[in-house]
Amino acid sequence: MSEVHAIKDPNTIKLMSILLSKRYGQQIADVWDVGVNVALRISDLLSIRFDDIDEDKLLVRESKTGKIARIALNQRALEIVNRIKTTHPTHDYVFQSHRSRFVINKQPRQLSRRIVSKAFQEVGQELGIALGTHSMRKTRGYHLYKQTNDIARVMKMLRHSSQAQTLRYIGITQQDIDADFRHLVL
Repeated sequence: MSEVHAIKDPNTIKLMSILLSKRYGQQIADVWDVGVNVALRISDLLSIRFDDIDEDKLLVRESKTGKIARIALNQRALEIVNRIKTTHPTHDYVFQSHRSRFVINKQPRQLSRRIVSKAFQEVGQELGIALGTHSMRKTRGYHLYKQTNDIARVMKMLRHSSQAQTLRYIGITQQDIDADFRHLVL
């Protein structure tokens, strides 16, 4: 599997959502929009049930680490979740597969990780950026770091255990560090 990147330009983040909606439908665009706002791994993001959300709080046990993630949903994520709930009041999952509605006596299933990954990769190719499902977490982490310059805060949000891991994960490069030196004049 090739390395995927964060989207560093805020306008490209919005363009990603627009292109996903046009090429793959609103549900895939919603995965992107919620994903960049909650910074969960794709398996955890797709497994969110409406029952996991209490008002504006999301509580998820991460499947990879077993850690509990308590996430305060921002206005954008809440709007999307509420719209989905209003549109599909009988769904269990926020990102429920629409295919499962045609199968009688089958449990509802979440959207496929593979379908989301394929959509992100193809739109990423169109944008000239190596994108995948981890790009949502990486993008959120990168922008939080650029906004705060607080790597410990980013580590906590991503639930990482080392600064080096977090810096590598969010794609802070020597070019970024050089730019920080040029722009910060004391």
